[in-house]
Amino acid sequence: MKHTLLLVILIANNIFFAQTEHTIACYNVENLFDTIDDPKKDDSEFLPGSANLWNTSKYLEKIAHINQVIDQMNNPLIVGFVEIENAAVVRDVIKHSKKMNHKFGVVHYDSPDERGIDVAMIYDSSTLKLLKSGFIRYALPDSAHSKTRDIVWAKYKSGKDEFYAMVNHWPSRRSGEKESEVNRMIAANAAEKFIDSLMNINQNTKIVFMGDLNDHPEDKAPQVIYKKMTQMIYPKSGEFGGSYCYKSQWEVLDHIMVSPAFLTQKGIKVVKDSGKIYSFPFLITEYKGSKVPFRTYGSKEYLGGYSDHLPVSIQVVLK
Repeated sequence: MKHTLLLVILIANNIFFAQTEHTIACYNVENLFDTIDDPKKDDSEFLPGSANLWNTSKYLEKIAHINQVIDQMNNPLIVGFVEIENAAVVRDVIKHSKKMNHKFGVVHYDSPDERGIDVAMIYDSSTLKLLKSGFIRYALPDSAHSKTRDIVWAKYKSGKDEFYAMVNHWPSRRSGEKESEVNRMIAANAAEKFIDSLMNINQNTKIVFMGDLNDHPEDKAPQVIYKKMTQMIYPKSGEFGGSYCYKSQWEVLDHIMVSPAFLTQKGIKVVKDSGKIYSFPFLITEYKGSKVPFRTYGSKEYLGGYSDHLPVSIQVVLK
């Protein structure tokens, strides 16, 4: 009888802990634009009259695809979005989701990026309380193209525990990897300054840092953050060895890092070695004999895919 009772208790505990595990994810959704012309932004590429012939049907298909991805995740707690136009498109993702509608909140700020590209995050408001949020703005040295994406942050409360989340989209490599490195260093230094401001107050501050950094983990700019945080996404985190494919070579451009306290302190806790790069079959296609992310456009041809990036995630346990 005692053995039976012990077995029941162990099973009950396992079920309890399984129910409290949640996902924190980040997804570069590749140009989630609405169909409305914003005179303050250079969004002409994604309008009905553009070469892309972007329209409501394609927009709603894009929204449905994003929700398909999120639905495959385990109890999303927070999802950071990269390459979105505004708060309205993020709200449309929630609005058209059967699982998230009326349950998820949005954190977003309009950045000065010339194309109108922003980052944002959604969060499960039935589980988390948003305490405050803001953005980190920095300018690039190129006076003609000095405006770029902000870093968006939020402070959440779960039970008695509090933590921060940061979503990034660092400057691209368009002008060349080495030539553009200075831009990503500026982004890294801005993020580091914010992290230091939190850690100087309390070294046990819990922070999850995520985003498309347009650099690999070993590159100079990401290493500024990696020296303070624990790496969660590796090539081995996914079946293809990366979250992005360039010239048939898979790379890790999408990162998640956590502060040491997130792995060691009581309360909400990150599951060790839980970093994952999702590669659901519908996210992958074949191009010139190689497996690549199934994206929305290939040059100017509408492919009807998902994104040129794969989503990444970690698991957290709520106590």
